Amino acid sequence: MLKVEEINVYYGNIQALKGVSLEIHQGEIVTLIGANGAGKSTLLKAISGLLKPKQGSITYMDQSIGGKAAQAIVKQGISHVPEGRRVFANMTVEENLELGAFLRKDKDGIRQDFERVYELFPRLLERRKQLSGTLSGGEQQMLAMGRALMARPKLLLLDEPSMGLAPLLVKTIFRIIEEINQTGTTILLVEQNANMALSIANRAYVIETGRVVLSGTASELNESDQIKMAYLGGH
Repeated sequence: MLKVEEINVYYGNIQALKGVSLEIHQGEIVTLIGANGAGKSTLLKAISGLLKPKQGSITYMDQSIGGKAAQAIVKQGISHVPEGRRVFANMTVEENLELGAFLRKDKDGIRQDFERVYELFPRLLERRKQLSGTLSGGEQQMLAMGRALMARPKLLLLDEPSMGLAPLLVKTIFRIIEEINQTGTTILLVEQNANMALSIANRAYVIETGRVVLSGTASELNESDQIKMAYLGGH
């Protein structure tokens, strides 16, 4: 479905990604784990068109998308939920969700997706006329995910969905990620909470200082002493 091959991404003179390659198959949950500043968010931005790789290629559904405009990539079926939620604070919940469907013209489909989002996130239905800036962190995370789903993506990029949330809410968010995946959406998940990420993923990649240093099935990485030491609080 998605193939990233040997991409290099720079911020000015600083190289953030160094020859990164990864592959995602339809229907999977693939997670990227790594420390802060390892390059995980940069990789998501390169896939969604917010950053342009200097070298290497990104192919989605057999079409090259490396360097394409972000809205063209959304149109092709990739939605990105950025780190830090980024909801439009002075707009209502409903208006934020409407914005997620701004490239679509199918009114019936959009109405169905509103219902689907409210089913996944009942809290948003209760808050639909409320300004998004007044929501709690967890509710804003739900809104950011709901907004991305309004574009009806085939591939959903999630950047740190559990950041700053209470443990109980983290469980809820991860359960919903699994539900979204079970209804046919492929997911690439960037997550600091490696335990939770590996518990729902099929496969995982570990990024350190801009390079992929390890990859395998989630259960293989869960058993790896190297991963236990670095990311799972093992001794």
